[in-house]
Amino acid sequence: MQNLTHYIGGAHAEGRSGRYADVFNPATGEVQSRAPLASREEIDLAVETAQKAQPGWAATNPQRRARVMMEFVRLLNRDMDKLAEALSREHGKTIPDAKGDVQRGLEVVEFCIGAPHLLKGEYTDGAGPGIDMYSMRQPLGVSAGITPFNFPAMIPMWMFAPAIACGNAFILKPSERAPSVPMMLAELMEEAGLPKGILQVVNGDKDAVDAILEHEGIASVGFVGSTPIAEYIYGKGCAHGKRVQCFGGAKNHMIIMPDADMEKAADALVGAGYGAAGERCMAISVAVPVGDETADRLIAALKPRIESLKVGPYTSGDDVDFGPVITAAAKENILKLVQSGVDAGAELVVDGRDFGLQGYENGFFVGAHLFDRVTPDMEIYSKEIFGPVLSTVRAGSYEEALKLAMDHEMGNGTAIFTRDGDAARDFANRVNVGMVGINVPIPVPLAYHSFGGWKKSAFGDLNQHGTDSFKFYTKTKTVTARWPSGIKDGGEFNFKPMD
Repeated sequence: MQNLTHYIGGAHAEGRSGRYADVFNPATGEVQSRAPLASREEIDLAVETAQKAQPGWAATNPQRRARVMMEFVRLLNRDMDKLAEALSREHGKTIPDAKGDVQRGLEVVEFCIGAPHLLKGEYTDGAGPGIDMYSMRQPLGVSAGITPFNFPAMIPMWMFAPAIACGNAFILKPSERAPSVPMMLAELMEEAGLPKGILQVVNGDKDAVDAILEHEGIASVGFVGSTPIAEYIYGKGCAHGKRVQCFGGAKNHMIIMPDADMEKAADALVGAGYGAAGERCMAISVAVPVGDETADRLIAALKPRIESLKVGPYTSGDDVDFGPVITAAAKENILKLVQSGVDAGAELVVDGRDFGLQGYENGFFVGAHLFDRVTPDMEIYSKEIFGPVLSTVRAGSYEEALKLAMDHEMGNGTAIFTRDGDAARDFANRVNVGMVGINVPIPVPLAYHSFGGWKKSAFGDLNQHGTDSFKFYTKTKTVTARWPSGIKDGGEFNFKPMD
């Protein structure tokens, strides 16, 4: 049994609160380590350390800050296998999926190498008689991020890389379920040349979250997780005068038009619905075929694919399709929702309730499930299941399919599969969802575009990564300057009109 630590001031710090959270191996159900849960005093120490280090980092020119990011990219590639193995051991996802987790974070770091350009302000020469005006982007000071278990590498990098590139210090509060990789990332950042104290990692639960939200020394907070917690953090953070961005839950619909390539659509649905055991905020959890004939063809194509999925621990090799879910409680909740679908009258085409894996009977494995004839009044449709469960809702027309996606309270991602350019264009223009795929099942934007949902999937005005992140982690200052020249007639007491 290993007791993990916090990372404060460039060193591992033992927990002082006396409280710990068990970190499980999801494949075996065994506790493999314990994460310390920070007290308010430990949050205070992290903030104080960050405040002392931040002014010197902010005074470092953007090009030198970018070089740290450049070296960090090299170190991430060097340690890719080590990071992926540590991630899989705590999360349960397959090694290829874990490497993808690291890679999508790495791409945002690559984007942040462009900080010298992204932080440039604006300048107007001769805005008035002898007057010049210019704006500059300056760091906020100390920022914080509260990140989820399902992407222990990617989402922390989505937050701390732009924040630090902008000249801020950053306090990361990762999920206590998968805390090791964030600690490794902090060590690599300092190996890349980041001054000690600029990136702190503090493990914790709600006590630590509330301490972050209430601390006067923290200027901004980012969060990714469930919608109820996102609403709580957004409300409380704003009430304490912070700049806040929160990203919540999802219920992502994929519309399959009658003219779609059914084989490609089925392949896309299997990967998007069951990858990472469905524990993705961009997973497709609702398939919406248009017309009964389309639905019948889709179910016929999906059933054998889903039944042949290989479920197992990451140690079984790269041909494993997905691993366990994160905890026993998550497994219990998924199976409870599956049963609710059966009780409500949905047709369970692929039943994974009795799935078991020899030698891993105590692991948190959940078999793949496929529902047909789901209706919007069912709990399995309205709630985010966050597991390997795909629900099929049959639509009678394109308009009915579009309405399903638009009427749902979540608006993270959506997709349409079609050969019809008119339908695709209309769908992209009209749907009230933040990220749209056209024949792309998981439309996560690349690092130089922004990531963010609509409706109850996101709270705040600015998205993650892309240029939005540099706006979020900086404040704009505008300077109006006039330098005296020539003979002066004395003081002026009104604005001089422009010639």
